[in-house]
Amino acid sequence: MSPATLDGLGYGDLMRPTPSNPDVAAHGALDQAVLARASTATAMFSDLASNTHDGDGITRASYGDGEQYAHACMARYARAIGLEIASDAAGNTYATLPGSERSLAPIIIGSHLDSVAQGGNFDGAAGVVSGLVAAAALRDAGIQLRRDVRVMGIRAEESAWFGVSYIGSRSALGTLPDGALEHARRSDSGLTLSEHMLQCGADPSAISSTAPYLPPASLHAYLEVHIEQGPVLEASAIAVGIVTGIRANRRLPRARCVGEYSHCGGVPRSHRRDAAIAVARLVSQLDDWWDACEERDQDFAFTVGKLGTDPSWHAMTKIAGEVNFSLDMRSLDANLLDATEARLHSCVAALSTKYGVSFELGETTSAAPGVLAQGIRAGLQESAASLAIPTIEIASGASHDAAAFAAAGVPTAMLFIRNANGSHNPHEAMEITDFIDATRILALWLVNAE
Repeated sequence: MSPATLDGLGYGDLMRPTPSNPDVAAHGALDQAVLARASTATAMFSDLASNTHDGDGITRASYGDGEQYAHACMARYARAIGLEIASDAAGNTYATLPGSERSLAPIIIGSHLDSVAQGGNFDGAAGVVSGLVAAAALRDAGIQLRRDVRVMGIRAEESAWFGVSYIGSRSALGTLPDGALEHARRSDSGLTLSEHMLQCGADPSAISSTAPYLPPASLHAYLEVHIEQGPVLEASAIAVGIVTGIRANRRLPRARCVGEYSHCGGVPRSHRRDAAIAVARLVSQLDDWWDACEERDQDFAFTVGKLGTDPSWHAMTKIAGEVNFSLDMRSLDANLLDATEARLHSCVAALSTKYGVSFELGETTSAAPGVLAQGIRAGLQESAASLAIPTIEIASGASHDAAAFAAAGVPTAMLFIRNANGSHNPHEAMEITDFIDATRILALWLVNAE
């Protein structure tokens, strides 16, 4: 990309000659190398979009064709940059820029390459592309760090497919929940996680029988660049956010309430066992709990993402005898989630008695809060300030692979990129200039972290 093109993106002033001080000159050369790699980022995003578009949006199902293509695409671009390519038993892809002292613990820069069905092109992929661009810029600028920088394309972060969080990252770290390989089934195919892994050339048997590919104690740090999946940066007119923490979650992916089907006009209220009313009251009571949390300045959110009666049984004139639903509860405070779960069970017991129904909540999945490293956050703030890139601090309401690394004890941090129109939909609208600003901060942090 030429200086004239970069000027058109609003970066013309940054293409001026750098000062004569060696450190300042090296940093200036790195920054210009990041800017010059904007075309690489644009090409990779275009490649991913063209080859994983489903007709409405982007679909890269976990351990499916779209995700498989994305990993092959990552490897192809990484080879062109000159990085070393490897993969692990879970099918995660690694592209390594070698350091001068290869025995030192590496820095991992990662994110996921799967997507929800009919999602957007930047959720997850932006972090992988940012890592590749930062590594390419270091090489272009002739800067070799002491330790390896390993860009990680992570499998199966989107729990919508298997109902399990952070499959790829937790497989690599040795923290995948017991039974997930055999019992988690993909929502569209019904095949197990293990079966899908085998179809994609992974080795699920090695995940549980061999040492972790990424022993947490062997890692220097994990950084993840990700689009924001909410409106905060857009509303603040700020391109980059430095993430303060990642909410923990408790999830009921397959809950149901069982009552009794009967005639809507012939059965008086005292004899009804109405599953729809019982679930509606449960949702209302959880919403009251959320109000109380906000009054106490406690961080909390819940979502009923699936809610429905059985179409083979329901009718306008039938009392609902069964309602299936999901529940997702999130907070930065794990103790609050414990209290919320206790509240949930108390509500369920009372509603079961009142309405003559039974609740079958099913298995509960969980992910610990992502406690992010203050030292890395401070370093990212310093890098942003030296580049004159405005940032704000922002909590992450969404889950990310960074939470798995943080929970395993790896020093972890995240950068958010402004993104209009939300996420998990085809209309994600990250600007390439915002992406480049986040990558400039990341690249400078890598140099300063040495």
